[in-house]
Amino acid sequence: MNRIGYARVSSIGQSLDVQLEKLKDCDEVFKEKASGVDGNRPQLAECLRYLRKGDTLVITKLDRLARSTLHLVQIVDKLQKSNVELVVLDQNIDTGTSTGKLLLNMLASIAQFETEIRSERQADGIARAKEIGTKFGRKAKLTPQQIDEIKLLKEKGVSVPELVKQFNVSKSSIHRAINCV
Repeated sequence: MNRIGYARVSSIGQSLDVQLEKLKDCDEVFKEKASGVDGNRPQLAECLRYLRKGDTLVITKLDRLARSTLHLVQIVDKLQKSNVELVVLDQNIDTGTSTGKLLLNMLASIAQFETEIRSERQADGIARAKEIGTKFGRKAKLTPQQIDEIKLLKEKGVSVPELVKQFNVSKSSIHRAINCV
């Protein structure tokens, strides 16, 4: 009966230190820096494969484990079928108890609601920013005049490598400029 920890942060710039400190009593800790949204979390998959009957999966917060209520329910169902308990330290949840199971389901629903509200706010903010003319993405490397010049030079037979040197941009930037309508 091992205590297996799982720690995750969403981006490379964030630190796992706080979570790892809370999980220091675990026998093994799986850790990764990956977004919960895209679903590509190899360490979580490895952690779930590693768990054995009688083990306890320990996490610091629910949102570190699942990307949605449905995903959480799927993970918890898999854990239950494997006779593995789930402990969420910050929310004081232990699925070894009926109260813990109830609390887990309530908090999962609230977390999903908060995620949806946050997404709606973000979409509203982006729409407002676009309305006032805010530009998103990386600044263009080539001006419209430079694009026109590249097209003209290409028509005159100047090679792509020569254009790369002349405009100090990548080969793909030159190709995009040439194919730009």
